Amino acid sequence: MQASLKAIPFSFHRPPRFYYLLSSHSLSPFRLTSPSPFSSSSASSQWFGFLRDAISSSDLRLGKCTHARILTSEENPERFLINNLITMYSKCGSLNYARRVFDKMPERDLVSWNSILAAYAQSSEHVIDSTEEGFVLFRVLRQNVVFTSRMTLAPLLKLCLCSGYVWASEAVHGYAFKIGLDSDEFVAGALVNIYLKFGMVKEGRVLFEEMPEKDVVLWNLMLKAYLDMGFKEDAVELSSAFHKSGLHPNGITLRLLDRVSGDDSEGGQVNGNDASEIRSKNQILTKYLQGSQYSSLLQCFADMVESNLECDSVTFVLVLSTAVRLDSLALGKQVHSMALKLGFDLMLTVANSLINMYCKLRKVGYARTVFNSMSERDLISWNSVISGFAQSGLEVEAVCLFMELLRCGLTPDHYTMTSVLKSTSSLSLNKQVHVHAIKTNNVGDSFVSTALIDAYSRNKCMKEAEVLFSRNSLDLVACNAMMSGYTQSNDGDKTLKLFALMHKQGDRSDDFTLATVLKTCGSLFAMNQGKQVHAYAIKSGYDLDLWVSSGVLDMYVKCGDMKAAHFAFNCIPVPDDVAWTTMISGCIENGEEERAFHVYSQMRLMGVLPDEFTIATLAKASSCLTALEQGRQIHANALKLNCSGDPFVGTSLVDMYAKCGSIDDAYSLFKRIEMRNIAAWNAMLVGLAQHGEGKEALQLFEQMRSLGIKPDKVTFIGVLSACSHSGLVSEAYKQIKSMDRDYGIKPEIEHYSCLADALGRAGLVREAEKLIESMSLEASASMYRALLAACRVQGDTETGKRVATKLLELEPSDSSAYVLLSNMYAAASKWTEVKLARTMMRGQNVKKDPGFSWIEVKNKIHLFVVDDMSNPQAELIYEKVRDVIRDIKQEGYVPETDYTLVDVEEEEKERALYYHSEKLAVAFGLMSTPPATPIRVIKNLRVCGDCHNAMKYIAKVYGREILLRDANRFHRFKDGKCSCGDFW
Repeated sequence: MQASLKAIPFSFHRPPRFYYLLSSHSLSPFRLTSPSPFSSSSASSQWFGFLRDAISSSDLRLGKCTHARILTSEENPERFLINNLITMYSKCGSLNYARRVFDKMPERDLVSWNSILAAYAQSSEHVIDSTEEGFVLFRVLRQNVVFTSRMTLAPLLKLCLCSGYVWASEAVHGYAFKIGLDSDEFVAGALVNIYLKFGMVKEGRVLFEEMPEKDVVLWNLMLKAYLDMGFKEDAVELSSAFHKSGLHPNGITLRLLDRVSGDDSEGGQVNGNDASEIRSKNQILTKYLQGSQYSSLLQCFADMVESNLECDSVTFVLVLSTAVRLDSLALGKQVHSMALKLGFDLMLTVANSLINMYCKLRKVGYARTVFNSMSERDLISWNSVISGFAQSGLEVEAVCLFMELLRCGLTPDHYTMTSVLKSTSSLSLNKQVHVHAIKTNNVGDSFVSTALIDAYSRNKCMKEAEVLFSRNSLDLVACNAMMSGYTQSNDGDKTLKLFALMHKQGDRSDDFTLATVLKTCGSLFAMNQGKQVHAYAIKSGYDLDLWVSSGVLDMYVKCGDMKAAHFAFNCIPVPDDVAWTTMISGCIENGEEERAFHVYSQMRLMGVLPDEFTIATLAKASSCLTALEQGRQIHANALKLNCSGDPFVGTSLVDMYAKCGSIDDAYSLFKRIEMRNIAAWNAMLVGLAQHGEGKEALQLFEQMRSLGIKPDKVTFIGVLSACSHSGLVSEAYKQIKSMDRDYGIKPEIEHYSCLADALGRAGLVREAEKLIESMSLEASASMYRALLAACRVQGDTETGKRVATKLLELEPSDSSAYVLLSNMYAAASKWTEVKLARTMMRGQNVKKDPGFSWIEVKNKIHLFVVDDMSNPQAELIYEKVRDVIRDIKQEGYVPETDYTLVDVEEEEKERALYYHSEKLAVAFGLMSTPPATPIRVIKNLRVCGDCHNAMKYIAKVYGREILLRDANRFHRFKDGKCSCGDFW
């Protein structure tokens, strides 16, 4: 709640004065300061008028716009204005914003506290957590404010009513007595209402009698409570007192007095002919409901109301069932209002139907309010509300209600157990419910046992699940739960065995079964089994089910058969966003990144909006292709879809910008992510490391630790990579020691690889070799490869021979080992050894990976290899290269012929250097892009020293920024310097 608000653009239709005063501004972070004596009262009253309009029309957008204008035009807003902002956000249903305004207030008065408490009270009708937070806030209020008023107690009493906590109501009653407000008409009336709603009629009557003035509503509450509780004598005595009070009865009073005088028909039920007619009408309503003739049912109900024919509890139950069938919350609310008006709201059957209706229509806050107001509850009441919370994902609330049920002395049945088990994600709670099921003899019930199997499976406790499963018949739901548990526990073989057993016994599978088995086949890369399940799905008619067809698609994608995946995708009648995203993700996972964007274009043409996972997946595709412009378009889509604030999307975009060479954009976006998870920090750290920003990476790491964010293994890979790329050997040793000592993270082979790489790049090849030999872990080929490269740079042929031998033992077909060894000998002019190394390479039938570079210009990729003449503009490019070499030689460039790894004349060596692929790509970039624009080139191998030196001169002479990504890192050339500091 402490986070600042994001910028919120606005546009709406209002009279001209709104446009004049609320011009195009966005809502900046809260900056509320102490009120100034020089504040403009006229301006404040102007904003106050707008806030009143927003409150009266519940127009949140108008309220936000007014807030934005207050922030931009009022340096020190007056406190009463800030208080009204809290009220506005509360009335417009935005408790989160109301709390943010309250938290940012430099000074608060009692009105401020009353306003935020009122916000929590209003929210508590729908959000249960608001009740607890409201009580906490009141405790803080008592610590900070000495005096309170009836306006403080009003929202507090509402919180008590919504919470259902008797102890809270009694505590507030005591507090009201302490501060002398217990006799206040409003406070006392609210307390009477609470006690009556909680079934505490005696306590309510005591407080009622002490009140000096009572209105008709309060008399009605007392009369109704006595009648509903069956206290007829007390009701008669109270009705007599009412007649003596001199108050005029209203319609509800007259109905209640009729019940007192003997015509007590429980909430308006009548006898005789009317009762017979009601029964007849109810039978008609029942037939309409059973026949799904909802329009006829509602018309019949409307006729009953218009003809003033009294309804009974059965009528309300039938119409509420219709509201559920029609998924009509508006109808349900209207029937609820009518039940309240006619006094049916506290009747058990009607109240239970109201709870069921609100739960089925996904309004569990309303259901809880009805439940709290019931003077009598049976097991159906408890089961309905527990099931509602469980199905709405409010597991904690469902479990708390279950515990409250037990405290009330009620015995749960199999329905209760099943609902609670859906909500218990904790293993200990599952076991406790299991114990209750045994105690209450419910464990033998098939629903309960299946729910227990599902609960244990979700916690990966498959042994306990198997024991229960062995005691039951081969039930489909139980089998599905077992297979799901096996799959989640990475024991897919058992999933396939159980499915085969079901198939052998002739048991029919459902969509859940097939989806689970297909997921297992994908995770096991079991293509043959997956194809069999696909065939079975077609045979059984489930192939068109979206869940199953998505599972088929996912299975083919994970097994790498993209041809079958495309066929399966095209067979889905109406793919949803999950199916589209699966297809896009599959293209990326199988190296078809460009096709992923084509699929995305089709998805948008079909009118399917991407979700956060789709955007993150496409950002990954941009990273793989190093397609910065494509990545920027994906970022723009994320902003349009309002999902750029998602941590997952933000992290993917940061990673994309870093891998596409735009580290500044990556850092800028990283700073704007409000909720940074460890993945976001890691992406930024690794990005800085790849760009040679070692010191910045270490500073970011220290900032991360100062914020209390615990690093993981990936974090230290980023930190050690930064040390490696920046030559910070001592820092690398320090960090690898800190891993185990400070965070209990055991260094793995990747961490030692970074350390060995740092030593090798710093010229300490012997020390790096000793590190590899002294490790308790088995060295990887990548460690030896990095060390061999360092030996080549340092010219240490003796160590290089030993390292190359070990590398070839691990990977005999690794071309880089032969190439590095050959290049090392060539640099030392040992041409005989060069010939021998190349002969060995040919003898092993190993081919060298060709070096190539590419550049993207106007959304088109241009690829170059050394001495490449395939480009249509080859002659112009070569002419440009010669011009560039001439220009940079005048600036001081001298070709480093040591990098010409052939035994030829010096002049020929220079010429061989001129047409390296990266020089050709840069020359093409100089020709094809406007002056002063950055040039971005990517190379699949490590950039050679001569090209690296030439790039520094080109950047200086032509005033260009050149971003070159090679196999190891990014090089950023600007003003004759490289970001790597000539250390790579």
